[in-house]
Amino acid sequence: MIESLGFLIETPEMNSTDPFALSSDLISELLTGMRLRGVQYRRIQTGPTFGLHFDARPGHAYFHYLAVGSAVLRTSDGTLHEVSAGNAVFVPQGVSHQLLSSPQTPAQDIDSFDVAPLGDAVSGVDTCPSTSVIPSAILFYGCMEFDLGGMQGLAPLMPDLMVVDATEPRYPGLMPILASMKREICSGRIGFAGILARLADVVAAMIVRGWVECGCDDASGLVAALRDPRLARAILALHRQPGRDWTVAELAAQCHTSRSVFAERFQATVGMPPLRYATALRMHLASQWLTQDRLPIEAVAQRLGYRSQAAFSRAFKRITGQPPGASRQALALHVT
Repeated sequence: MIESLGFLIETPEMNSTDPFALSSDLISELLTGMRLRGVQYRRIQTGPTFGLHFDARPGHAYFHYLAVGSAVLRTSDGTLHEVSAGNAVFVPQGVSHQLLSSPQTPAQDIDSFDVAPLGDAVSGVDTCPSTSVIPSAILFYGCMEFDLGGMQGLAPLMPDLMVVDATEPRYPGLMPILASMKREICSGRIGFAGILARLADVVAAMIVRGWVECGCDDASGLVAALRDPRLARAILALHRQPGRDWTVAELAAQCHTSRSVFAERFQATVGMPPLRYATALRMHLASQWLTQDRLPIEAVAQRLGYRSQAAFSRAFKRITGQPPGASRQALALHVT
């Protein structure tokens, strides 16, 4: 899980003349809140002919790293992507896709293969026939719940598929990490499974960072606000102090602009008024703290600046449609 990745963040100064510039603080905020939960990884080795099918998993993300060999990735609409040894693939929307030795190869559901435990949360899949002494392809794959924390509004704006070439300028430092993954995958040394899982977390964070730093494919909404240095300062302030009783005037002061100009710009760019965004952010954080971090309702209410648990519960139900206790019970039922 990614709990805090501040050590990954480069520190370029925000350049207000660049419409795609982002402050390192805001990117740090994004990656600090990013969490990969319920991760199950598999190390897969194949023969010369293989076809692997991955079902759609809404709310989840897939990660693939091809250490040896080559493959064709086919999306549900039939689009083909060449994947070479050393490439990583990130599927943030959890859409259906296939990894094939060739476009003509039939695909078999990944969950239908026998697995052998290799370590904590990592299993091995061997589809290599006995007639093949050396595997033709070796890859590492994971499927996990993908949560961007308070920046969850970015998730629907991300592309369905990201095939990553580590030599691209947007991914500095990624090449040695992928090289380390290859060594761990191929060597099978003691403890390699746990190291692989941690490296995969870092790679996913670096891929998301590269996407954000390079303009998020010109996506609109919250992304456009993050690229606007004036609005970005207000959003960063909200994320740093979600429990503060912000006013529109105070947020406008963060951006060094008038209240009316700020409110109009925020509404036009993000698609909602600033204080509604602040409330939505608080409730998303509240859901995370209640269900994942298992904080008491009273503690969540205090952290978010509510004067009483009752006031917080009313606000939570108004926004989410259910009281805080019901949200926690729903998670417990899901887990069991």
